[in-house]
Amino acid sequence: MGAVLGLCSAAQLACCCGSTACSLCCSACPSCTNSTSSRLMYALMLVLVTIVCCITLAPGLHNELQKLPFCTNATDSTVTGLLPGNFKVDCDEAVGYLAVYRITFATCLFFLLMALIMIGVKSSKDPRAGIQNGFWAIKYLLVIGGIIGAFFIPGGQFASTWMVFGMIGGFCYIVIQLILIIDFAHSWAEIWVSKYEETESKGWYAALLISMLTCFALTLTGIVLLYVYYTKSNGCDLSKFFISFNLILVVVASGVSILPSVQEHQPRSGLLQSSVVSLYVMYLTWSALSNASKECNGLTGTSDDEKSYWSSFDKQRIIGLCIWVCSVLYSSIRTASASSKITMSEHILAKEGSTEGADGGEAGQGGNEPKVFDNEGDSVAYSWSFFHIMFALATLYVMMTLTNWFNPNSQLANENIASMWVKITSSWMCIGLYIWTLVAPAIFPDREFN
Repeated sequence: MGAVLGLCSAAQLACCCGSTACSLCCSACPSCTNSTSSRLMYALMLVLVTIVCCITLAPGLHNELQKLPFCTNATDSTVTGLLPGNFKVDCDEAVGYLAVYRITFATCLFFLLMALIMIGVKSSKDPRAGIQNGFWAIKYLLVIGGIIGAFFIPGGQFASTWMVFGMIGGFCYIVIQLILIIDFAHSWAEIWVSKYEETESKGWYAALLISMLTCFALTLTGIVLLYVYYTKSNGCDLSKFFISFNLILVVVASGVSILPSVQEHQPRSGLLQSSVVSLYVMYLTWSALSNASKECNGLTGTSDDEKSYWSSFDKQRIIGLCIWVCSVLYSSIRTASASSKITMSEHILAKEGSTEGADGGEAGQGGNEPKVFDNEGDSVAYSWSFFHIMFALATLYVMMTLTNWFNPNSQLANENIASMWVKITSSWMCIGLYIWTLVAPAIFPDREFN
């Protein structure tokens, strides 16, 4: 079902570009709001940029480029003399961590430019709405041109300076991602609990129970593996502290979620949300320990070739990218719910807008209704400027994830203390934010959280 909806969304978004060739495809797709289609197009742009970054890190690409005659370090000298003059290009600039930095630099600047342009937009009647919701071909070409231009930026201090911005922006996006994951956990539990209460079906109860037990089982398995691979009987005290402290925090958070006072104000709060948050906290702990002291990392037994800039992705980066893609798509499709105010995701997700079509009728009714209709005529469903800032931060986060939070100009190593503290601090913030969503209605009973 998800794949079918994804294909329909892609075809539907192509119709937004004004292509008459896709009219047949659009006729088979469900209608959607203009705010959703625009967010999906920007998400598609970000995903495509990420794919290009992954290609630059592909194993063996560096060696293949050395066979090209116009590369300065070309290995095939038989065709070098056929090139006019001394035309040479440093092909090392087109691959590796530094290439990822350049690609994401141009993409981040694009989203920041869009954020500046969209400041103060109140509705789709603003003339700038056309820039936000249209001109897709021009915007994609602008990003491509910016990426090409970024490769002409002199090396110098570019990488080390941009890495500082990357770490700050990556941390900020981790906070946003925490909010989205907690909102997802609350929304998931609310939907399934309401289904069970409405139907009293044992199937929904079993689904809730199995999902909760699965997440807790994975969390417990992760804790055991962290103790096995990232601690030693003598030493590694900091790693032991991180694992043990986070274990205590997830147990405390799970206990708080079923307190009578919490249940009184949030009857649908329970262990399902706690299990999802606990699993994510263990992932952040694992990610942090992967960048801790290499003496305490039992998974660093790789050869020098595997540690090169052109190495394939490790499990940590793959899981991080999967979570990142899910959070980007979730923020693009999801609308604010009853739990969004307490999780603070109401500032990130779109709000429900008017569902009327261009002629005042209900959207999607009738054969002549547009498949993508404007739902922001009275007010915008989300802050356009903040949306682009969030995607700029998402670009910086994916840059740091793909490069494993390393400076491309430095000697590649497993240890990265700054990255370790960024991630472990994020895990503590995740628990703190989740506990706040549980106790806030009880602490402030007179405040409206729904």
